[in-house]
Amino acid sequence: MSKEIFILVGLGNPGEEYAHTRHNAGFDTMALLEKHYGVTLGRKMLQGLLAEVTLGEKKIVLCRPQTFMNLSGECVEKLLRWYHCQTDHLMVIYDDIDLPPGRVRVRKNGGPGTHNGMRSIVENLGSQDFPRIRVGVGDRPAGRDLADWVLGRCGEEERPMMNAAFEKAAAAAADWVENGIDHAMQMGNQK
Repeated sequence: MSKEIFILVGLGNPGEEYAHTRHNAGFDTMALLEKHYGVTLGRKMLQGLLAEVTLGEKKIVLCRPQTFMNLSGECVEKLLRWYHCQTDHLMVIYDDIDLPPGRVRVRKNGGPGTHNGMRSIVENLGSQDFPRIRVGVGDRPAGRDLADWVLGRCGEEERPMMNAAFEKAAAAAADWVENGIDHAMQMGNQK
């Protein structure tokens, strides 16, 4: 009997210069999921870094796309095809400027909003019907360039709040695999 497959994708930009920027909230959350499942994303394939975990009848695929953010959909589309996985078994974790820093929102589906990585995924999949976890990074201060803001790093005062958000997002993603999207939303959307 084949195992039920769940794909967890954390969005970000590859490379040291982008490490731990606001836009890499998905990568930072994925690091916690690696710890949770006791794996390292070391396999390079399908334009991403991957690891697989088997838990009972479930196979969990963790992925950090290695395309730049605005091409994330190329990697995600290849993943779904390779693993013969439906969109309801895909969870995408990403930063969101429309949520206050440190807030986490779990959703069954929805539009991409202003997020280029999510736009790319929706375009490549031809669907916005997949679960996602949004990690709030807050909007830029008035007059500040959006790209500079999301490609910048949080200040010291924000770091503990963001680390807590990454923990909460990782816990919600693991809960989704275990208990389904409704349970993950109930758990992850609590303040």
